[in-house]
Amino acid sequence: MKDIDYLKKYLKEENLEEAIKRLEKGEPVQYIVGEVDFFGNIIKVNKNVLIPRFETEELVYKTIEYIKKYFKKSIKIVDLGTGSGCIAITLKKKLPNSIVHAVDIYKEALEVAKYNARINNVNINFYLGDMLEPLTDKYDCIISNPPYIAHDEEVMDIVKNNEPHVALYANDNGLENYKKILKNANKYLNDKYLIAFEIGATQANEVFKLAKRYFPNDSIIIEKDMQNRDRFIFITNIKSFLSNKL
Repeated sequence: MKDIDYLKKYLKEENLEEAIKRLEKGEPVQYIVGEVDFFGNIIKVNKNVLIPRFETEELVYKTIEYIKKYFKKSIKIVDLGTGSGCIAITLKKKLPNSIVHAVDIYKEALEVAKYNARINNVNINFYLGDMLEPLTDKYDCIISNPPYIAHDEEVMDIVKNNEPHVALYANDNGLENYKKILKNANKYLNDKYLIAFEIGATQANEVFKLAKRYFPNDSIIIEKDMQNRDRFIFITNIKSFLSNKL
């Protein structure tokens, strides 16, 4: 009933019957409507991009607060695996003096992200490639909600049957993309930096170990989402971070 009310809110009466049929066949309501509200921004979505989740809004909120707290100047940010562009767009709107870049390996996803940047009136540089690979700049903040579901992990049918697998699944028990980023991140970071990840609810210990391997002298913070699940990891060389975290 909640999803039907959502359809009624966004669709014209003459389109409702077909929309309800699609809903009954197991299609996510967000794809039927074609957009979601993310952090107060309208983000267009289709089957080429992951549907943004509330947890990712939390990641963005926390990252913005940390940037405001610890960086006193305009900074340069890159969003790896941008998908719909929801993270990059929100960061640019909330931190308008910052430079924001975004990367995705999937050309069709980048087209959605570029469209969303246009309709939200933000200037973002987009790159086609695998995580850090296409970049040549250095950044103050690397942020990513990468594909992190293991191939043998149980996933709801509505997700598995509709959302792009390239945006959901990762090799190495879901850790592949964290390894790619952390192994090479030092070459792309400025002297003072913050790395912000969304992670799977059971991955905190493994991602923490990876972070410690590549950033042994840094502060590494695991934070919970609103459902009290380990969901975010922040890595930084800011010395006061541990004692003054949010």
